[in-house]
Amino acid sequence: MNQPFRSPDLSMTTQAAEGLPRRRWSVAEIEEATRLGLFDEDERFELIGGEIVPMNAKGFQHEVIKTALTLYFAEIRPREIVFAQETTFRLNEDTFVEPDFVFFRKSDGLANLNPRTALLAIEVADSSLRWDLGRKARIYADFGIPELWVIDAVSRTIHVHREPRLEGYRDIRAFAEADRIESVSVPGIVLTLSELETF
Repeated sequence: MNQPFRSPDLSMTTQAAEGLPRRRWSVAEIEEATRLGLFDEDERFELIGGEIVPMNAKGFQHEVIKTALTLYFAEIRPREIVFAQETTFRLNEDTFVEPDFVFFRKSDGLANLNPRTALLAIEVADSSLRWDLGRKARIYADFGIPELWVIDAVSRTIHVHREPRLEGYRDIRAFAEADRIESVSVPGIVLTLSELETF
């Protein structure tokens, strides 16, 4: 796979930590490979700087919280705001992530979802907590996502990230499940985790 799935400026390899070159993928190449059936339809991974990063299987607590949040956000969201769940969020030509939720203005539309139109990303983490709080949070900050919430499904702690910079978020705070959190990027989105109705 070469043209037309990558720009001529995108190098063909990435450099791994141990110094060995890796074949660099573009988002378009991954999408075409998926269309051709080269990946299983339920195979879960993200593309980070051209490298395929497998995602951990989601635990039961992750699914309990994600289901409760879906119902909750559908009820409370402002009319002009919508959210997508586990969507392929394309950050640039060789990077996409799959946040549990990403909020954006209805007028921008899902087809135009990009780092400039995203308002709030939410990750629900159990086995992936270290990744979500570390490298993945820095990726969101590098692309200027205004606000990121990482919800620890095990301890039920919410890590709120604000003020993105190239080195990561400048303002990071942890909240207990009984604390009320209000988004600064999406007025009207508030959450007290302990008050969620779970099933």
